[in-house]
Amino acid sequence: MPLRLSSRADFTLATFQRVAWEGEGAVFAKSALRRMAQTRRQFLALLDSDPEITIYGVTSGYGQMASKRLTPAERKKHARTPPHGAMVAFGIAVPERVARGIVFARLANYVEGHAAISPELASAVAELLDGRKLPAVSLEGQGGAGEILGLAPLFNGLAERFELGEKECLSLINGSPCASALIADSALAARRRLALAEEVFALSCEAIRAPLGHFGEELEGLWGDPAESATLQRLRRLMAGGSAQRRPYQAPVSFRVLPRVLAQFRRATEAAETAAETSLKAVTDNPVFLAPTEAAPMGRVYSTGGYHNAMAHPAMDNLAAAMADLCLLADRHVSKLLHGAHSLLPDQLRKDEGYLGCFGMVQVGYAEQARRAAQRNFLPGSEGGGFGQNDVSPPSFPAWRSQDEAGRCLDATLAVLAAVGSQALFATDRDPPRALAPLVHETRRHLPPVTKSRVLAQEAMALAAALGARVFTA
Repeated sequence: MPLRLSSRADFTLATFQRVAWEGEGAVFAKSALRRMAQTRRQFLALLDSDPEITIYGVTSGYGQMASKRLTPAERKKHARTPPHGAMVAFGIAVPERVARGIVFARLANYVEGHAAISPELASAVAELLDGRKLPAVSLEGQGGAGEILGLAPLFNGLAERFELGEKECLSLINGSPCASALIADSALAARRRLALAEEVFALSCEAIRAPLGHFGEELEGLWGDPAESATLQRLRRLMAGGSAQRRPYQAPVSFRVLPRVLAQFRRATEAAETAAETSLKAVTDNPVFLAPTEAAPMGRVYSTGGYHNAMAHPAMDNLAAAMADLCLLADRHVSKLLHGAHSLLPDQLRKDEGYLGCFGMVQVGYAEQARRAAQRNFLPGSEGGGFGQNDVSPPSFPAWRSQDEAGRCLDATLAVLAAVGSQALFATDRDPPRALAPLVHETRRHLPPVTKSRVLAQEAMALAAALGARVFTA
């Protein structure tokens, strides 16, 4: 059954997941359609009430042509022109779930009438979520002010089929639904990757028999941070019932700092979720219509910078940075687990018993790749696209790409660490704690314990793909 939208309160991470990731459709409630019809009439009445009114993109041209006033006849022609000129970005496309998320986020401007478009056009946009394959939205080349380069491919077909009225074309391609969808997609993936990372690192800690004091309940009060407390609690639950015999002295630094580094990923994930929840509900149209009030009986139209989401890209950058740090930590764990002098386990570096040492080299490569992906995205400094008023571009698409690449690197490093942790339990004839048994089973299904030298690349790739599927499977 399609998701029924009555107000902006219906735009949440949970509903985004249902529509974007799980393929549900969306329709407007009758109350929302009535409200749209009313605000459309009010907007047109405002337009007719004052022949000298200035409304960007309605009584004037777009962008660098904003200073040009349009006659009533020019206004009608201008309104009916599809956004062909904005369909110039090309390159690798965003995943289908992200494109669906953009369409869903687009509806937030419509549901309470702030876009002042007809209910028929708003419903046609919602119908794009009926399961049809959406037009490709390029991930690359997104350097324009606002998001018209990302939105035009999705909605140009509607603009060609509908006889658009004043403002309606602009309400298809203005605002910041791309940023809303990109941060929401990132937040959902991060929450699942956090759970996966906690499991794999808990397996690593159990494999090396890390002293349980490293994760003690008392540390919660000593450290005083909610994210660190939640991480400590999760690690203790995952390791409950593990080996009674622990290391006689402290584990290497990378194991002791694990709760705090994992907690940073948790904080970044929570911040991304907050940014997503806020962004999905926001009205970001430009210009935006405000319904009549006693102070403004005909309503008002404001031009704003709502189309520039300044919270999305820093939140995605922080996710990428936290995941890059975890890639480095996974590399350190693998190195210590494989080396008997540090792990106090059977040495896994001897070639005559199944050599695993090259896994450490793979970890270094992925950790460095994640580090490069996690370089912070700033507002673009190039003057190339700074014509007229369009002089600042939001880096939402590059930031999504950064966290996505860092996330895929983390999936790979977690796969290697899971394989090495599984091997350590095998070499010492130990069963995993109950909470970690499914992870060990999944790991060994793709990469069985090594008893003699063999090629492991395809097995490791299959394991990484399986762990990655846990992140994105609906």
